[in-house]
Amino acid sequence: MANSERRDGVDFDTDQADEHTHDAMQECIEECLNCHAVCTMTLQHCIATGGDHTEVNLIGILLDCAEICQTSANFMLRGSPYHVVTCAACAELCRACEEACRGITADEQLAHCGDVCATCAESCDRMAQMGSEE
Repeated sequence: MANSERRDGVDFDTDQADEHTHDAMQECIEECLNCHAVCTMTLQHCIATGGDHTEVNLIGILLDCAEICQTSANFMLRGSPYHVVTCAACAELCRACEEACRGITADEQLAHCGDVCATCAESCDRMAQMGSEE
C-alpha cells in the first residue's frame, strides 16, 4: 500500500512525491555536471581565442561557475541536507555566468555556455525551493 499524507485537506501519495523529488534531484545533478563541463571547456576556448575572451571577469566567472556546479552536484550526490544552500548559490552564479557569456556576441561556444548556465540555474532554483519546503 502506498504511503499517503494529508496537507491542506488534500491527500498526497508520499511515494509519488518522493519519486518526483528524486527525479528532480537526478535532473539537477546532471544539469550541474553538464554545466561544470561546458564552463570548463568554454574557459579553454576563451584562453585559446584570446582578446576580449580573456577578460578577467569572464575567466573568473567561468571558473566560479564550474566550481560551484561541481560542488553542488557533489552535495546532492552524497545526500547532504545543505544541498539547498549550494543549489541556491549555484543558481545565482549560473545566472551571472550566463550574463557574462552573452556579453560577447558572435561566439557559438559562449552562446552555448550561456544556454547551459540558464538551464542549470533553473534546475538549481527548483531544487533549492524544494529543499526549503521540507
